Amino acid sequence: MSANLARLLPNGDPQSGMKPSTLTNPEAFLTGDHSETSHTAFTNWQGNVTAGVWECAPCKEEIERYGVDELCTVISGSVTITGPDGHAETFGPGDSFAIGQDFKGTWHITETLKKFWMIVEPK
Repeated sequence: MSANLARLLPNGDPQSGMKPSTLTNPEAFLTGDHSETSHTAFTNWQGNVTAGVWECAPCKEEIERYGVDELCTVISGSVTITGPDGHAETFGPGDSFAIGQDFKGTWHITETLKKFWMIVEPK
């Protein structure tokens, strides 16, 4: 594939799979399972758009500011996202959602979550 085309696969790279990730605060995990893995399949030439797959064990984090714009599609598992007004949305397999860089609220993975993601970082 070219640098302008990438296939997103649920298990990451066909040869190397997924690699350990450390996006989640260790204190946020809800069980003894602290597994978190990811694979970045695409980065645009400017370096501000990336896409890939991420998997994380159950956790719950308070987010003061998300910091990036992200589009997600849940492959497996479940996440409940609650805004500062208390409104909650739960997403499961097949659901897609977008979250803005100024989002403030709670990100609660209720069962191990695997998702495709595309992130746009502010310039």
